[in-house]
Amino acid sequence: MSTPKAFASQADLDEKRVTFEQLSEHAWAYTAEGDPNTGIVIGDDAVLVADTQATPAMAADVIRRIREVTDKPIRYVVLTHYHAVRVLGASAYQPQQILASQDTYDLIVERGEQDKASEIGRFPRLFRNLDTVPPGLTWPTMTFTGKMTLWLGTLEVQLLQLGRGHTKGDTVVWLPQERTLLSGDLVEFDATPYAGDAYFQDWPATLDAIAALRPQALVPGRGPALRGEARVQEGLAVTRAFIQDVWSHVKAGADAGKDLGTVYRETVAALRPRYGHWVIFDHCMPFDVTRCYDEATQHRDPRIWTAERDRDMWASLEG
Repeated sequence: MSTPKAFASQADLDEKRVTFEQLSEHAWAYTAEGDPNTGIVIGDDAVLVADTQATPAMAADVIRRIREVTDKPIRYVVLTHYHAVRVLGASAYQPQQILASQDTYDLIVERGEQDKASEIGRFPRLFRNLDTVPPGLTWPTMTFTGKMTLWLGTLEVQLLQLGRGHTKGDTVVWLPQERTLLSGDLVEFDATPYAGDAYFQDWPATLDAIAALRPQALVPGRGPALRGEARVQEGLAVTRAFIQDVWSHVKAGADAGKDLGTVYRETVAALRPRYGHWVIFDHCMPFDVTRCYDEATQHRDPRIWTAERDRDMWASLEG
């Protein structure tokens, strides 16, 4: 009996080099060669952290670097969306408030437990020191719909829902005075967008709404921080192109009556020349194409991923 093929991510064991850099007067980026990023805003009287890292032990490195540049209290943690790799480190910051969209809160209620088990099984390296995660889920203490404005002294920080894309609840952090944006996984750069919980038909318009803000600097969900309006627009353009290319290939295959396995093989072959060098391409594509096929056929809203569904899907497409 053959051994099932492991998730592509389970072979990804190399440590990534961390960069901590200042993007504007009040914004910093914590990036790690295609691993999940964290954005930091240092205001007059407090610090805000967007996306927490996957465990408190991993968040400790973010905190260490923050403390190298400020001793102000970390008062706010923002969850740009509900995925475990973005939220389970929240307790390390001991924030006064954990902020998220109401849609993100609802997704945690609906599928938080299943998502947690699913993600940990897929990508073990990103959940180092899992025993440091408190029991249960990470819950927002305050939610909003559409827009919330915070003032860190004289610094205006806007939390915006600009549309669905990576998930139903995506939130960006926008500093209008500095035209700096923390995008979460709505934008990636030199990294493959994970779209297993996405809205393919909505995502490009949401990217257009980000582009309309004309950011001068942007912290993507993965990949290097983007500086300058041209570089930011490039990041938006390549993310948009990937999403549209997956949708067009999968939709065409589904409309032709082809089964998921055939559509998957054809889509990967078509996209690999342009995107195959991006981080986590082989990991994401089975999930991305499966979700896209669902959306193109019978499931407008993403189905819940469980550890069992992950394994069954992977065996079907990659076994």
